[in-house]
Amino acid sequence: MIKNYLFILLVALTFSSCSIDDDSNSNLSFKSLPIKEAIVPTEFEYRKSYTVKVTYDLPDKCHSFHSLYYKYNNTSRIVAITALFDSAGDCTETDAVIEKEYEFVVNVNQTEDYTFRFWKGEDSQGNDIFEDIVVPVIK
Repeated sequence: MIKNYLFILLVALTFSSCSIDDDSNSNLSFKSLPIKEAIVPTEFEYRKSYTVKVTYDLPDKCHSFHSLYYKYNNTSRIVAITALFDSAGDCTETDAVIEKEYEFVVNVNQTEDYTFRFWKGEDSQGNDIFEDIVVPVIK
């Protein structure tokens, strides 16, 4: 699911370049990064806004934050970090992991409970792993 999103972003980046001869972005690609920790409210009140904070790691200095992957699926929200990876960058295995935080606002517009599915990575078979957190909505 996240791989499809990344593929679409990569195609869009490829077709939006300024010049056919300009291959300066050929070393850039998108990569999903897992959510290490998420801080969400214990409950939501209908029609109010709340801040959710997530923590993630940039593996090295060749990775940089690009965007929050936030996809609706009925009452669920799938959340991950999309990073930009520069394969031509000066990265070594000794680069320190950089812990980052990102906050986003949730506008509570549904009366059903919210299920946040924070992407934790993939298992050995390539299946997505999620941490589900349910936040009840009160009226």
